[in-house]
Amino acid sequence: MPTTDEALLLALLNSTPVLDGTPKDELTGPDWLTAHDQPATDAEWRALLDVRSELQELVRGTGGTDGLARFTAGVSRRPEMRADGITWVLDLPAGRTAAARAVLAWDALRVHSPGRLRACANTECRLFLLDQSKSNSARWCSMAICGNRMKARRHYERKTSQNPRSNTDLRTA
Repeated sequence: MPTTDEALLLALLNSTPVLDGTPKDELTGPDWLTAHDQPATDAEWRALLDVRSELQELVRGTGGTDGLARFTAGVSRRPEMRADGITWVLDLPAGRTAAARAVLAWDALRVHSPGRLRACANTECRLFLLDQSKSNSARWCSMAICGNRMKARRHYERKTSQNPRSNTDLRTA
């Protein structure tokens, strides 16, 4: 089960889906932040737009970590004593709290669950998945959608390559 910040990261990465062949941007304003229990300001929204593209490229393997430092600048953790022990409180910079949380969630996954956050194996899909399977073998954002399409495509390709004669060949034979 993903943590709250992992869920935020995955929702952010998946905010640019392809619907009916057309790319869509679901991160259209501060309301997206409200829906994900984050501070809803224009600065927060702009920071999320910037960090989203950085993280998407990074997870796809086409980008690096250089652009992430500006989102985590000023982040610190401090201990707070409570009746039942110490709790670590995350101090986040105003205007970048959601972006910083997303970057920290990415790094935590990189360290504790390497390779489990990845892009969908369907090349026509722009979504990401967090593999929760025991074998770390999930390939698609959705087995019902992308997995089914990819398996059907491979089946069709196998069938057509096994029978090189097309329907026009049968009419002339």
